[in-house]
Amino acid sequence: MMTIKTLTLTLAINLLIGFTNFVFCQDVKVTASYGSKNQEIQDIIDFQNIFIEKFNFASDSLIGKWFEVNIQEYKDGNLVNTTLIFDGSESDYFKIDSSEMSIKIFTDINDSNLITSIFGKRFRSKKMDFELTEDSKRYVLKDFFGSNDEIQVSLKQEFPILAIITPTLRKDGSSSYCEVVQSNIKPEELGKHFDIPHYFLITMKFK
Repeated sequence: MMTIKTLTLTLAINLLIGFTNFVFCQDVKVTASYGSKNQEIQDIIDFQNIFIEKFNFASDSLIGKWFEVNIQEYKDGNLVNTTLIFDGSESDYFKIDSSEMSIKIFTDINDSNLITSIFGKRFRSKKMDFELTEDSKRYVLKDFFGSNDEIQVSLKQEFPILAIITPTLRKDGSSSYCEVVQSNIKPEELGKHFDIPHYFLITMKFK
């Protein structure tokens, strides 16, 4: 027969396990793949300065959710514009019905503009056009994986998934892109910390 102390301890353990599972289920596993598996097509894509990255999301908590994609523009370290690219909550048609989902993000960087669009299983967003203030050849697309094969993102918070950046310039005259996106600096503070005059963040959130 359980004593009051034993019952209390058992209840506390069960509550802790339940809370731990609840917290864990708020995380979504993200993996990514870049470009085309066909090398000739990839060569053409690279020549045209087009970037394609596919993101895969996995969590049982995704079922019944929608997702939203925005692009944030930063100038001289300040957020100057946020543009909605896609909002799935506009229709139940876009409600996530599986524990796994994926999207592809296309960006085209030409002489003076950034053009981006989102492709999903059931949709393709309209093309969004943004003016570039720096030399277009200096802008590249970078994700936030670093050397990791996967990352965890919160189901409860908006998170950056891609950056379209120019490099940070070192004192010796060299430059680096990876140093920027693989740093521990918050994405919204990259411009101020690395003295980057103009960049974009593509963000997502589930709701």
